[in-house]
Amino acid sequence: MLPSGAEQQLIEQANAGDLNAFNQLVLIYQNLAYSVAYRTLQDEDAAADAVQESMIKAFRGLAGFQGGSFKSWLVRIVVNTCYDMLRSLKRRPTTSLDDFDDSDELSSDYSAQLEDPLERPDAFVQRMELSALIEQGIGRLPADQRLALTLCDIHGYAYEEISAMTGMPMGTVKSRINRARARLREYLLQHSELLPASFRP
Repeated sequence: MLPSGAEQQLIEQANAGDLNAFNQLVLIYQNLAYSVAYRTLQDEDAAADAVQESMIKAFRGLAGFQGGSFKSWLVRIVVNTCYDMLRSLKRRPTTSLDDFDDSDELSSDYSAQLEDPLERPDAFVQRMELSALIEQGIGRLPADQRLALTLCDIHGYAYEEISAMTGMPMGTVKSRINRARARLREYLLQHSELLPASFRP
């Protein structure tokens, strides 16, 4: 992550038409943007399209950036683009992830960054099984709850940041995260037979 001063310099350069500077900003936030888009749309191709469209919108609308958190401003564009796509495609935002590829990079968001070279193979397998089941549960959440949970529990953003990113009032953010966690917990309990043995109630 760039220091705020360096990021601001890139924003100013991009605002002056420097595409290379904007591309550097894109590289910083593209993984976050794709993760948000994928979990909102539940489709890899649609998520890639949403991110590409969002970056074009961001570059064209950079003059309208009024300062503050560029990350929040950019993610809000991604969120709005995804919701526009959901409305235009009349997609159900709770599409199942039954066919989700457990080897997919996104399925390891909860665990990939926590890999321990000393971890026993059986512990690794259990962690990946749990991660895959959690992903399936997340896939069944309504899009608004899925988005709030993704930003909070996967990317670690505070409620204030999520509110800025999504345009949701603070109370709505908290409510959707709480409901998402409750639904996810219920899903895991309903499928406890699929949980690794050490996680079963």
